[in-house]
Amino acid sequence: MRVITRLVLLVTLTAAVLLAPPPPLFAAAPPTADARVPTGDPTEPTADVAAPDRDATGPAADGTVPAVGRAWPVGLRPRVLRGWEPPATVYGPGHRGVDLAAAPGTPVRAVAAGRVAFAGRVAGKGVVTVELTGTGDPPLRTTYEPVTASVEEGEMVTPGEVIGTVDASGSHCAATCVHWGLRRADTYLDPLSLLPPWLLHRGPSRLLPVFP
Repeated sequence: MRVITRLVLLVTLTAAVLLAPPPPLFAAAPPTADARVPTGDPTEPTADVAAPDRDATGPAADGTVPAVGRAWPVGLRPRVLRGWEPPATVYGPGHRGVDLAAAPGTPVRAVAAGRVAFAGRVAGKGVVTVELTGTGDPPLRTTYEPVTASVEEGEMVTPGEVIGTVDASGSHCAATCVHWGLRRADTYLDPLSLLPPWLLHRGPSRLLPVFP
């Protein structure tokens, strides 16, 4: 009788082990910080889909400047007498632009395509301002001074087009220079950032010997 009882118990235990579900081989990974729970909103980005740029054609949020320049304001590669020195505060000291060495009468050219927003005199100094095409809203604006303008307000200009000549007076440099500035609304930016590397670092042209 004992033998039969033991056999029944053994068969029961064997069946329970065979019919039990197998344990999982790997534990489920905990949710990461980047995981998002669907909300049912089709515009809500999921964990593996990056959120689209809301304004890909507008100005960058970090204040970067598109390298749309295709010419220097004066010459082929003028000497920079003083670089851009952003002020620590809105009204603090600094240099809101760059000074480029240029003799009086030197042609001043538009760095990039745009519309002449101002051409006249400010505090007795000749100033030309060009609103650059395709640089966001509000657009970038370049200023050139002291300049005798050869363009009028509202006129469209192309890269490298002459917009005036360097005045003999009105410069704040020890020698005659052109002050070149860049702004977006009320924020001053480095105008040299408009120039692509191939133009910014280009040296003066050299004549090569011609062999017969």
